[in-house]
Parts: sequence; C-alpha cells; structure tokens
Amino acid sequence: MHLRHCVSASLLAAALALPAFAQNGKPDAEGFIRDWLILAPLAIGDGGGAEAIDKKQFANEAMPGAKEGGTQQAGGKEFTWEKVTTKQFYIDFRELHPSQGEQVVGWAVAYVVCAAEKTGLTLRMNSNDQGKVWLNGKELVKFTDTRTLEKDAEDSAKNVTLKKGVNVLVLKVANEENNWQGSVRFLDAAGKPVTDIKVETKP
Repeated sequence: MHLRHCVSASLLAAALALPAFAQNGKPDAEGFIRDWLILAPLAIGDGGGAEAIDKKQFANEAMPGAKEGGTQQAGGKEFTWEKVTTKQFYIDFRELHPSQGEQVVGWAVAYVVCAAEKTGLTLRMNSNDQGKVWLNGKELVKFTDTRTLEKDAEDSAKNVTLKKGVNVLVLKVANEENNWQGSVRFLDAAGKPVTDIKVETKP
C-alpha cells in the first residue's frame, strides 16, 4: 500500500512538472496562445530585422486571411500557411525551419473567439529578435532591436479590447541570428491571464 501511494505521488509530481499544452482550442494556464497558423521563412535581405519588421512584405499583412494549407505570395515567392500547436509558451520558428533560421521573417495568425466583448485587457508580446502584433488590423505593439526571448520581459499594449465574436491576431517576428521565437498572451485588468476564450486556426 505504501509503495502504491509513493508511485501515485511520483506520477502526480511528474504530471505537475509537465508544460501546460494548449487544449481544446484555448490558451494555456498563463494565457499564452499555443495554436497558430504559421507562414515562414521569408529572407529579409540586406536591410536587417529592424527594417523588415516595418516593411510590408504583402498587401494584407495585418489581416492576411490565413487558413491551413492556404497560400500567400511574399517577396516574389509562394508560401503555405501551416497549422502549429507549440510545445512551449512561445513559437519556435527556428525549430520549424532549422535550415533557414537567420536573416528571415515569419508570421503567425490566430483567430481569438470571445462569447462577449472584453475590455481593459493588456496584450503582451515577446520576440527574438524584432516583433510586431496587430489585432483586427490595428498595430498594437512593436519591438525593433535585437534580443533574446525572456518570458517576463514582454512588450505591452494596454486598454485592449477583444470584440464579441472573431478577433484576428497577427504576430510578425524577424530574426537576424541564432534563435527565432515569439509569444503573445492577454491579461485582464487585474493582471491575470485571460483563459476563457477560444483560439481557432481557421477564419
């Protein structure tokens, strides 16, 4: 009996140590979006990440109309939107494209569905290197320097509203060297993660 209790306790401890994966189309327990449509990698050329993050690589960049398997013309090339559920709180673009992970830019789209309007939220974005976020076509936050991704060192947009119904969330991340990552989450007015929303990867 004692052995059974020890085994059960060990299994429980192991389960609690596991990362909180996205489940049933919702953010994780910390509010991070885990389900995305990814478009990458596009070479940024000689201008560097700071120029690439502000350059419009295709006309509808802020509202791409992304769908799994759909195609997008960018930089004279055709790319395909890929559905991805991340293994950690951030998107690892470099892991998705290990042979093309430097001097590149990529996009991530999620459709955030709310049963009722949510106001007074804070959107937090992190990126390695440069990053930008649009919500429903409006630019909310941007970072234009190089950096590593640190979980609590996020850029914030305050007084954000998620409308009732479908909201289009777009994250753009440029990378110059080494790791290429990005994350987005919402916090409520009390600073707590917003988890009572749906996250879909189709319009």
